[in-house]
Amino acid sequence: MLNAPEIKDSTTEERRAYIKERFPCIADCDMCGLCKVFHGKDAETAYTDYINGNRSFIEVSADYK
Repeated sequence: MLNAPEIKDSTTEERRAYIKERFPCIADCDMCGLCKVFHGKDAETAYTDYINGNRSFIEVSADYK
């Protein structure tokens, strides 16, 4: 998978698409575990600040380590 698009070089839609592709919901929480990693949120909600261009992908990711 490619690196996350830089905020200055991408649109909101491109960043949203990246998050959806990087963290796809497979609708099987027992097997996947992404919602648990994101404290009960889906990836798009967890990465709202990145998608909106407020914080970098790395900064938001650090919230969930």
